[in-house]
Amino acid sequence: MAIGYSRYLKLIYALGDLFLLNFSFGIVSYYYSGYHLKVDVAFLLQFLCINFFWILIGLSVNINELDRALRFEQVVRNIFKTIVIHFLILTAFNYFIGKFAPSIANFFTKYLLFFLLMMMWRTAMIIAIKFIRRRGFNYRRVIIVGGGDLSVSMNDTLHSHPEMGYKMLGVFVNSNDYRFNGLVKGTVADAEKFALENNVDEIFCSITELQTEEAGNLMRFSDKNLIRFKVIPDFRGFHNRKVVIDFYGSVPVLSVRNEPLQSMLSRIIKRGFDVFFSLIILLTVFPIAFLVFAPIIILTSKGGVFFKQKRSGKNNAEFYCYKFRTMKVNESADVLQATSNDQRITPIGKFLRSTSMDELPQFVNVFLGNMSVVGPRPHMLKHTADYAAMIDKFMVRHFIKPGITGWAQVHGLRGETTDASLMEKRIEYDVWYMENWSLMLDVKIIFLTVKKILWGETKG
Repeated sequence: MAIGYSRYLKLIYALGDLFLLNFSFGIVSYYYSGYHLKVDVAFLLQFLCINFFWILIGLSVNINELDRALRFEQVVRNIFKTIVIHFLILTAFNYFIGKFAPSIANFFTKYLLFFLLMMMWRTAMIIAIKFIRRRGFNYRRVIIVGGGDLSVSMNDTLHSHPEMGYKMLGVFVNSNDYRFNGLVKGTVADAEKFALENNVDEIFCSITELQTEEAGNLMRFSDKNLIRFKVIPDFRGFHNRKVVIDFYGSVPVLSVRNEPLQSMLSRIIKRGFDVFFSLIILLTVFPIAFLVFAPIIILTSKGGVFFKQKRSGKNNAEFYCYKFRTMKVNESADVLQATSNDQRITPIGKFLRSTSMDELPQFVNVFLGNMSVVGPRPHMLKHTADYAAMIDKFMVRHFIKPGITGWAQVHGLRGETTDASLMEKRIEYDVWYMENWSLMLDVKIIFLTVKKILWGETKG
């Protein structure tokens, strides 16, 4: 694949998607129809609608985006978003038309097969494209204008990640810098001539090293000559990998924290998953656990089966968090955190806590909407007040719903926390989760949680 052929990749992606869509729907329909398909006007109309909706939604969501800095997680998110929207539109269409409504099992199987095939297809394509780029094909010719630490870091990044498909032709700075390993081809004033003579595709400009007029002139030159112009901003003071720039009129405003769950669609997806997953647990695992543990809890210590405690939720709103009771009834339950050898913990309570079975009733909280399956663990009110005064970013985690398990918990940051530095680390993981949420990340955390439970990790 030679340079300049990237435009054909979108067509390959689109044709592959349509093939898999029709294959998935066709093979499942063939199975549910008793291995016989009747190709009539109704069948052809449904075929056209399925493909039309997919093409329309794909163009809107930009599912075939080929940004070289696009992460796999973003690819998965775009695929899932497109499939969900397609499902909703096609369901509504079938409902109003009335002729094409298949069974729930039929419909679910089609989309599940399609999603799995899409993931395999996109993964294979990404691997193939990265392989081709590492071999020196399908690259873009780029230069860096302006020096400084960020320009050095950009140059190092492009050289250490050949799979991104960039070929560095030169760096243009007003003073030589040995850190560019001999790539300096001239001063800032020489960049335009070099770009024209060498068919440069993109210019990376470090605006911290250039005058405003120089950067403006370079941008106008790039636009005039169909060269993509990209700015390397200096956000190092924010200590954050992700930032979002919005425009209030003509004024650019930088948001130092990206929050995927600010999107309505993302919240709908996460809430839908929470309801679906919590219902499965509440209808299967929870009744069995209740029948087994409830009598033991009641017979081995005074008190009820459940323990409820006020916790801090989304936007710091208070809610009652439910658990199987693991302690003897005591007055300090709402202010004193459990320790590893806490005398208040009952024998059955110790087992429940070590296996995390005590948290099963929290799926009621998830179903009610107080909590999510995955999110920062909720703290009792006193601890929220204490840690908020000690740790700068502690309250940031309350922008989203708390969870039964979380990114911090699967990294071992759970249970008793007496060291402030460990709590800071936990908050760091919680904030990272909030800034990088995706449905696939939630699924990954759930699998890691189950893995830790099966390995018998203890909990304070």
